[in-house]
Amino acid sequence: MYKKPNVDVSRHDKLVQDAVFYEYSTAANPLEEGFIPEVPIVKFPHGLHEEGPTRVIPLDVSERLKCPYPATSPIILAHFIRILSGENIKTSPNATSEVYYVIRGNGHTTVGETTIPWNTGDFFSLPACSAANHCADSDTAFYWVTDEPLLNYLGVKAAVPKFEPTLYLEELAFSKLGAVEAAQARERKSRVSVLLGNTAFPQTRTITHTLWTMFGVLPVNEIQYPHRHQSVAVDFVIECQPGCYTLIGKELDDKNEIIDPFKADWSPGSVFITPPGYWHSHHNESGVQAHLMPMQDAGLYTYLRTLDIKFTHGESYISLKP
Repeated sequence: MYKKPNVDVSRHDKLVQDAVFYEYSTAANPLEEGFIPEVPIVKFPHGLHEEGPTRVIPLDVSERLKCPYPATSPIILAHFIRILSGENIKTSPNATSEVYYVIRGNGHTTVGETTIPWNTGDFFSLPACSAANHCADSDTAFYWVTDEPLLNYLGVKAAVPKFEPTLYLEELAFSKLGAVEAAQARERKSRVSVLLGNTAFPQTRTITHTLWTMFGVLPVNEIQYPHRHQSVAVDFVIECQPGCYTLIGKELDDKNEIIDPFKADWSPGSVFITPPGYWHSHHNESGVQAHLMPMQDAGLYTYLRTLDIKFTHGESYISLKP
């Protein structure tokens, strides 16, 4: 039997004042016990970036996450950036990774001695220590995602760039996606999409070491079966017609259908959050192809070997065609 030592706690008042001891069963799962709030399902409308002055618009749910800094998920912060024609805006987040998607407009970004020209539909990524100046030649909007909340949580400063600024041209992205679409039409694969990668990350095959970017198409009149993963998805809708939506929920019934789902209707230029571990299915009842760009913290989860992506029926589609 363990014998309790005789300790004069008063001799260590300052050192012991923050020490606490939790009984295991009440502390092993803080999420289930309610100490950590769940990531919420939230929609951010396209109107946020369509009006008003040049500015950065954080998609911030930090109050619901109970964290003391802006965040869209515990690890990432998404934003819209609006830049009026002929104007510019500067960004310099404390982040190891930044990914930009050009919703509309054209112009260029300068980072040190590097100039990145961009047009509607292009993507580009920036590493740590990027003090960037974005100059718009026409009315411009970005979808911008960083891993700044992760660094804020750790209490560290990004100091070492792990990759070079990288541009992903819209023409090449659509060309690669078209080739995948043609090949997968014969196999009925679930993900008709391409992942944006960087030669600096051959193991995770992701756009940065923390972030993951997919550029995909949801075919006409089809449903993607429910799937889930432990990373948070912050999905940007590139283009669609009414009748496209995502169903999101915690549990499946015995037919592998989502129980009591939340319905996130798609609209071009909007964003919605899919929490980690939630089942979700994508639906296209519009009669027209739709394009989606999920951004996730899956680069980090992939490196940690904890992404744990699962599909209810493998990587397949349900067809709505008669």
